[in-house]
Parts: sequence; structure tokens; C-alpha cells
Amino acid sequence: MSTLEAAESGSAPGVGAGSSDTPPPPSESAETALARTLQKIARGDLLVVVMSFVFAFLIGSVLIVIANQEVRGTLSYFFARPTDALSAIWQSVTQAYGAMFRGAIFDIPGYTRAAESVREAGGSGTYVLLPALSAGFRPLTETLTVATPLIIASAGMAVSFRAGLFNIGGTGQLIAGAMAAGYVGFTFELPIVVHLLACLIAGVLAGGVWGGIAGFLKARFGANEVISTIMLNWIATYLLFFALKTSAFTGVNQSQPTSPSVGDNAVLPLLLGSGFRLHAGLFLAAGAAVLLWWLMSRSTIGFHFRAVGSNPRAAQVAGISPARTSFLVLAVAGALVGLAGAVHVLGTEQRLTEGVAGSLGFDAITVALLGRSGPVGIVLAGLLFAGLSTGGRFMESNQGVPLDLVQVIQVLVVLFIAAPPLVRTLIGLRRIDHPGAAARVRGARRPRTGAEKVAVTSGAPGAAGTATSGGPPDPHATDDTDPSSLEGPTPAADSSEDRTDAQEEER
Repeated sequence: MSTLEAAESGSAPGVGAGSSDTPPPPSESAETALARTLQKIARGDLLVVVMSFVFAFLIGSVLIVIANQEVRGTLSYFFARPTDALSAIWQSVTQAYGAMFRGAIFDIPGYTRAAESVREAGGSGTYVLLPALSAGFRPLTETLTVATPLIIASAGMAVSFRAGLFNIGGTGQLIAGAMAAGYVGFTFELPIVVHLLACLIAGVLAGGVWGGIAGFLKARFGANEVISTIMLNWIATYLLFFALKTSAFTGVNQSQPTSPSVGDNAVLPLLLGSGFRLHAGLFLAAGAAVLLWWLMSRSTIGFHFRAVGSNPRAAQVAGISPARTSFLVLAVAGALVGLAGAVHVLGTEQRLTEGVAGSLGFDAITVALLGRSGPVGIVLAGLLFAGLSTGGRFMESNQGVPLDLVQVIQVLVVLFIAAPPLVRTLIGLRRIDHPGAAARVRGARRPRTGAEKVAVTSGAPGAAGTATSGGPPDPHATDDTDPSSLEGPTPAADSSEDRTDAQEEER
């Protein structure tokens, strides 16, 4: 191309008009990196979890305000004195959540009272600090105590969930483990370490057998594990009711449906002395989380579990028996949940009652799902649920807020976390879940270049690269026209974008 032709075409000599090898400016690269970082954060689970808590506590605040009688009284004359109503709303919400924090993590007034009482008695230095910290962190120790069996049971649920089996039998497996551990604990007299180990092993074996029943029914007869585990829950519950009416479980006191206390040698040792309920089961909870990680990520049997859960047909072709694996999955899951029942009896309850399981079995299902069946997620979710439970009880006694509202907040947290597209839609990030739709909109609304406008005006196909509509095409000109901007996306492009959307949603 001559210098005159280059000047007429608007480009410098030796420089291609449509060259794509030119690196982008540094500012554009920085903007692209920032956009990718923000998109990664928006796609991550952390944002969804945080915003789920925000939305759940906002809805809980509305319910707390509605349940507060003082707030309802100030709303009757809201237009005359709106400041009274706004002040009452603010105080009701802040005091309620402040009481939840005091009951779950740290009691600031209790810390202050303990410190002042020691100072009045003439103490100073560490003599003041240690009793004050003991009073302040007492709620945290209660939260850890409640979370201990919940984390262990959730680890067992996570094993079955990651293997593709929806185990609903946590209550039955926990009752079986608690009954076996409690019976060995108050019936036999063994040395201190041996007695405790015997109780724990009995709980593990009983839970494994109870879960293995559902596994055998599925492996041998193809029974649905959801139905069989639910029925086994009721069998274990009524079996406990019957056992607590026999002399074998109640001893001489058959008038009350409670068993004798387990022996002193079978009780899990306390970690912080007799003034606290926190026991050595906390180490078993940490061990259960580590065991879950090793079993599902580093062991061969865990690989078999995940392979069957991902694709049973492909696993069978590879030589893995789905029936045998299903039995092992439910047996291992039941063993972990049975260990949770044993820890609950030997550490906290120390005797069998009709309500020994409580809601632990179903809470473990929720915690496992909330923690995405991973060890770290289960530990954090277990601490969260335990904190809401202990803090909710203190909030009810201290502020008069119904405990049912705390359960509503728990359900809302799970609801929002289970629906990430809903959370992203509420915060204005719906396009993150539908990237192909945003790309099609940008392609449809892209402004036309000057050559494209000439081509559309002339109506001549393929004339986008010409300077006029009548002359022949310039062989030296480059055609930068994007056919998708003129004729819309092709079916192949649509299908590829749809596949991209499906892959993004699957991830």
C-alpha cells in the first residue's frame, strides 16, 4: 500500500488498520482484572452465606418488632409522635440481638459484675481477670457443648449425602447409639478408661448396625433409603419408650421413664472444671471432622462412595458394586451418628430419657446441607446452629422474645443459602447466574460502525467493507463486520451459549 493510499485510508504506513496483535492499554487490563475479581466474589459461596444471614436477620427483626407489645402500643399514635415508635423499634431489635449475643458468645454484663465483685473483695490483677473471663465466656462454652454432638452427627450425614444417599435416619441412629452407650455405662463396672471406651464403641456399633439395616434393605431389595430410614426412626423411638418401662433400663425406679445415671468411670471428663458443662467430646467432634475429610478425600473407600454417588452406572462398569457401597455408606454414616448419641449421653445428659435425642437428628441433616457436606462447613454450621439455640433461650428469658422466632431465623438462613440465585437476585446480581443472556443482550445492542451503516443503507450483501455502495470491493480492506450484529446470533451460537449457561448453573 502506498503512502497516499495509507493516508486516504486513515492509517499510518506499516500499520494494519484491523490488527488484533496490539496489546490492550494497561488501564483496560486493570479494569478487566478488577471485573473478574468482582465476578469471582459474586459467584462465590461466601457472599451468598453473608447475605443470607443479613436477609434472615432483617426478616427476624420485623417479626421481633411485631411481637413486641411496647412497639405495638407506640404505633397507635405514630403520626402524633413518630420518634417514640422509632425509638421503641430500635431498642426492641438491638436488645433482642444483644441478648442473643450474650447468651451465645460473650456476656459483657456478667464479665463486669464478676470483675466488680472481685475488686470489692480486695482482689486485683489476674485475681480479677480470670473470674471475669470465666463469667464472660460461659455462654461460649455452652455453645460448644451443644455443638459437639451436632457436628459429629452432621459428619455422618455428610458421608451419605456425598455418596448420593439421602439419609433421614439420624434420629433413629442417634437413639440406638445413645441406648447402647447408656446401657453399658450404668450396667457394668469397668476401669475408668476401659469403661469409657467400651461405651463409645457400643454406641458406634449400635449406630452402625441401625444404619446398616437400611443399607441392607437398599442393597438386597432396592428399598428406598428415605422411606426405610424414616420408619427406622419411629422404630427406635418407640423401642426407647418401651425400654424405659422395663427393669433393665430403669432399675428399681420403674415409676419414672428415666434410666440410672451412667457410672463415673463412663462419663466424659470435663475440660474446664465442674462449673462448666464443656467436656472432652469436643475433641471427638474435631476428630469426626478430620475423619470426614480423610475418608471422603484421601481414602479408597471414600473414592468408591463418591463414584457411586456421582454415577452408579459408570462406577459399576469400573468394577465398583453400587449395592455393596450403599450398604457400607449407611453403615459408616450410622456409626458416626451413633457416636454422636454416645457422646450426648456420656457427656451432657448422663442418663437416658424419652427425649434424649431431641431434634439433634434432624438438625444434623440441616447442618450437613448447610455446610455443603464438607468438614469446615459442617463445623461452622454446627457452631452457628448451637449459637442460635443457646442465644435464643437467653433471648427468650431476658427479653421475652419467643424462642420460635429463633427457629424461624434458622429456617430462613437455610432457605436463602439453599437458593443462591434468589440471594443474587435480591442484591441485584441476577446476571451472574445467566451470563449467556447478558452476552446476547450486549451483542444485540452493540452500536453499528460506519461501514455497517453503509452496508445496511445500500442493502448489498457483503458490502460492509466498501467505502461506497456502487463500486467493487477493495481487496486491501479488512472486513471487521460481526455477522452476529447484523443477522442475530446463529443457532450454533445459541446452543453453545445455552450449554455454557447449563454448565455455570451446574457448577
